[in-house]
Amino acid sequence: MPPRKAPTARQCRLGSELRKIREKAGISLTEAAAQLSTDRTTMSNVEAGRFGVSSERVRTWANHYGCPDAMYVDALAAMATERGRGWWDDYRDDLPAGLLDIAELEHHAVAFRQSQIMHIPGLLQTEDYARAVFAEAVPALPPAYLRRLVSFRMRRRDVLDRKELPECTFLIHETALRIQFGGRRVAVHQLGYLLEQTERENVTVRVIPFEAGGFPNAGLSTLYAHGRVPQLDTVQTDTARSSELFDAELPLANCSAALDRIQERSYDPEQSREFIRKMAQRA
Repeated sequence: MPPRKAPTARQCRLGSELRKIREKAGISLTEAAAQLSTDRTTMSNVEAGRFGVSSERVRTWANHYGCPDAMYVDALAAMATERGRGWWDDYRDDLPAGLLDIAELEHHAVAFRQSQIMHIPGLLQTEDYARAVFAEAVPALPPAYLRRLVSFRMRRRDVLDRKELPECTFLIHETALRIQFGGRRVAVHQLGYLLEQTERENVTVRVIPFEAGGFPNAGLSTLYAHGRVPQLDTVQTDTARSSELFDAELPLANCSAALDRIQERSYDPEQSREFIRKMAQRA
């Protein structure tokens, strides 16, 4: 298959999963290529995400490697069929690839849990709030680029309305609720919108109050996205300049444990709604 100009994080993930299966089987790249009637270069490019791969070939390779997990193989084969453009591709010439990878990750997740310390989670932001957050960038963003960022942020919210609703849990620190990006009017509207979103059947919001004290990953905003099978879970964290994706077993386990601890120290959903409601009234 022809090489991709710039494989996405998800395309690279499919290749890396095929590599993991091969390595667990104790088969070298050269041996696999010879046994599967292909060449080493092609297999290397597939495993690096530079070449596409058919679902039939995914199943053939997994069977040859002796992978016993049918659900895992089915999930990988389904990934191989994802050849159409996603809505985020409309922004590929304008925005950093890392932002597009987040949208793609959210689109394919069956559930996710997210902790946010300084901002309202992106999927729960109003347009005015998002614009106010982006407007604080230093140096200031060009107006056209700012509009594209806001447009992209608003499009991401559509994942909450897709046919197969993802189960979403948002752990939001009290700090994020109190910082008035854009001023009082924007803040009040944002808190009201946040309350509306808590009425969704697939959305749970839990507030982390100041009184909870310290907690893991206090300086990070973290998203744990659940894939179709546990092997395809992914963690996304924000950094000063971009975002990072992790899928190794140990970081996933540590992140899940950290989010468990944060959730234990947060208000329950009803307490959280009442807390947000009171904040909106006092703002």
